[in-house]
Amino acid sequence: MRILVVSHTYIVDINREKLKILANLAPDIEVTVVVPRRWKPGGVQNKIIKTQIYKSGTFRVIPVSNFSQNNQGLLVFGKDLIKLLKQFRPQIIQVEQGSKSLAYTELITLNKLLNLKAKNIFFTWWNLPYKLNFPVSLLEFYNLQNTDGIIAGNLAGAEILRQRGYQGIIKVMPQLGVDESVFLPTAKNSELLNLLGIKSTDFVVGFVGRFVEEKGLLTLAKALAELKGRDCKWLLVGRGELRSQIVELATASGINDRLIWVESVPHEEVYKYINLMNVLVLPSETSYKFKTLTAIGWKEQFGHVLIEAMACKVPVIASDCGEIPHVIGDAGLVFPEGNIEALRDCLMQLMESAELAADLGKRGYNRVMVDYTNTALARQLLDFYQELLEC
Repeated sequence: MRILVVSHTYIVDINREKLKILANLAPDIEVTVVVPRRWKPGGVQNKIIKTQIYKSGTFRVIPVSNFSQNNQGLLVFGKDLIKLLKQFRPQIIQVEQGSKSLAYTELITLNKLLNLKAKNIFFTWWNLPYKLNFPVSLLEFYNLQNTDGIIAGNLAGAEILRQRGYQGIIKVMPQLGVDESVFLPTAKNSELLNLLGIKSTDFVVGFVGRFVEEKGLLTLAKALAELKGRDCKWLLVGRGELRSQIVELATASGINDRLIWVESVPHEEVYKYINLMNVLVLPSETSYKFKTLTAIGWKEQFGHVLIEAMACKVPVIASDCGEIPHVIGDAGLVFPEGNIEALRDCLMQLMESAELAADLGKRGYNRVMVDYTNTALARQLLDFYQELLEC
């Protein structure tokens, strides 16, 4: 099976693990990943990444010339893509830029012109309703009409594509999995505990991610303010513009001395901080408004940090925003988004019951091992491809 995957996501080596595993699931599988030759990451000023060729066995990453360096929707590739397609002749073409992307249109068209007869697939995270104007509406119509299968990162995304008229096969699964050799249960690092000023008796409430309003951090701060009599710390790993507002609220509530800030942690080091936590909380909050049929804003598309914590056997508490309840299942505590009292009660349950915390940690771990490791996702992908090729 010859599989071509196209996405700027795989410029980063750590994001390739699922596809490397896929290439080794059977001796007849070849995976070629096309990435932009030059790309400017979002939020990084004046930084252009120049990608390099990578090859390991039947897995390879090939940089191809591109005409947009920082816009996923406008990304298109140069004529060297044609040479690659002629040589590789993929049976599966998967473009991970969404239903309206020009890159997907380009690959569909080249698939036809070169008579490759490959199955066309795209991946999308988008989970809000939308309305399109011409000519983008025509672009999406063309893409959907020529799509053999879709991978949606969440259930809402799949439902929206059904509303857009797509009747084919849709697989719901995240784009990236967890590396269980990195995110795994470990003893609390005593040196790190001392460095951060955390005592063995402290109940550590953790958050990992962007310090922005839609992540619900102000709701979490208010819930923690109602637990003044408890020996707890709030470990925040990440960065963002909301930090000053959190400090202001915590100071007014008398809990500023509980806050522990950790910035600029390499992803491969995050597990050390997660394993210091008694619970990881993701209190995300939907922030969009409807204008006719278009939704402007955001709601949680997956919550990748949840499966990282679950892989470490750290119990999780999260809001019911977006895809979160489907990610957690019965392996964590879910509260109505923005509900301070409900979040406080969830925290108290874990503070008061080590047995419940251990049970949730075990459930979360088992759920991740079955559904969300890179190996699990690679196997799901292979099953999906085989289903499409048999159609």
